[in-house]
Amino acid sequence: MDFVMKQALGGATKDMGKMLGGEEEKDPDAQKKEEERQEALRQQEEERKAKHARMEAEREKVRQQIRDKYGLKKKEEKEAEEKAALEQPCEGSLTRPKKAIPAGCGDEEDEDEESILDTVLKYLPGPLQDMFKK
Repeated sequence: MDFVMKQALGGATKDMGKMLGGEEEKDPDAQKKEEERQEALRQQEEERKAKHARMEAEREKVRQQIRDKYGLKKKEEKEAEEKAALEQPCEGSLTRPKKAIPAGCGDEEDEDEESILDTVLKYLPGPLQDMFKK
């Protein structure tokens, strides 16, 4: 009976068996094929990563040659040097933090304002100097 049914429906008996609630035919090699497929995918991914790593190493080699030729530094090296420079205040540096300024050096605002005004008045013509001094 199965033979007649298969012949009548052609190759659709697999789907018909599933729809009618019958057991589907299991491929004994399906799990083995799936494992082989997964292994092939893993191998391809490893090859792709290795190829990418080789290409990046070649690019870095070329970049380093250019840095050496023109005396450039890596971005990480520049950042490290800038950070070290900020952490180590120099004596008499204009960029030192305000905490490092000794007390009494430039803390008085009144004297600074007067000295700026006096400096400006020096460069004004005589009649204007007299007007501002009153």
